[in-house]
Amino acid sequence: MLISKLFREANKKWFNVRKTTTQSVQSARDAFFRGGVVVASVVLIIWLSIFLYTAFYYAYMPSMSYVRPVHLQFKSCEQEKGICSFPQAYVQLTKKQQLLMVGQPYKVNLHLEMPESPANKELGMFMVCAHLRSRDGFLVDHACRSAMLHYRSTLLHTLTTLTFSPMMIFGNVEEKQEVVLELFGNFEEDQSHPVTIIFIEIQSRHIEFYSASLMINAHLSGLRYLMFHWPILSAIVGIGTNLFFITLLCTLSYLHFGTEEENTDENFSYEKGEMEEDEKDLKTLSELSDTSSSSLVEASSIMGDLQSEEKSMEEKSDPVKGQPSYIQEISTLIAEASSGELVK
Repeated sequence: MLISKLFREANKKWFNVRKTTTQSVQSARDAFFRGGVVVASVVLIIWLSIFLYTAFYYAYMPSMSYVRPVHLQFKSCEQEKGICSFPQAYVQLTKKQQLLMVGQPYKVNLHLEMPESPANKELGMFMVCAHLRSRDGFLVDHACRSAMLHYRSTLLHTLTTLTFSPMMIFGNVEEKQEVVLELFGNFEEDQSHPVTIIFIEIQSRHIEFYSASLMINAHLSGLRYLMFHWPILSAIVGIGTNLFFITLLCTLSYLHFGTEEENTDENFSYEKGEMEEDEKDLKTLSELSDTSSSSLVEASSIMGDLQSEEKSMEEKSDPVKGQPSYIQEISTLIAEASSGELVK
């Protein structure tokens, strides 16, 4: 007996130890799972915020500058030296349908690299015209601007030459100037006729130049200006805003679905209780109907017995006419009692 009791106690303690160990392991698993879900959700929200800001940046911000070389062409003179036509060139911006962003102002500048030669110094001012055309040849806009070399006196030119003469000898510095001419200061793309070709013409037959290039710069303002000149601050504000709204949306969704589940559970338990009560009522009604039917059967059987006894008594004795017998009174009393039970 003692050994069996000790054995039972040991089994009981071992069972309790196993139960507590299983519960602790299960709670640890649940905590680890919840922690993993939380960490994964946080990482996903952060990466989603970064992705949304990056997508918005590349969709909202235009390319800052486009540089296209300008290959000016002219007709050479047959009898004398020099050129016999205005230098001109067609610059193709893109082979696609559209290059510039609609609604964004742009500055179109022409960069001319001109030597400080006697011909250019004597040239004075000259005109440069530009025509913006779409792919189908529609003239979107045109402009003409004047330009000239920057003036430097003979003394300044001599001092500059003496100062930079070593570098000029080795070819690091040249006697040239870069003339920047602004053709369009605030050009906006037309969505119905996007610009794909720019026609450049220098209206002078005595100009000398090394090279020419066309530069299109985006003129930023407002939010685009802030996002370009302060990218780190803009990224922090943008990603933080995305984090706030995504976290708020996830929290509201979680609360909404959690309350819906609780309401469904409460409605289910309430409906279950109502169904159980209805079943109980149906059972009580069936029991009452069974008892009332059994009482009716008993009352009818009693009535039948009394009537049979009354008939047998009438056969044996002839009662006085007009006076009811006691058997009839008892039968009437029983009938009234049974009818009262039915009414109840």
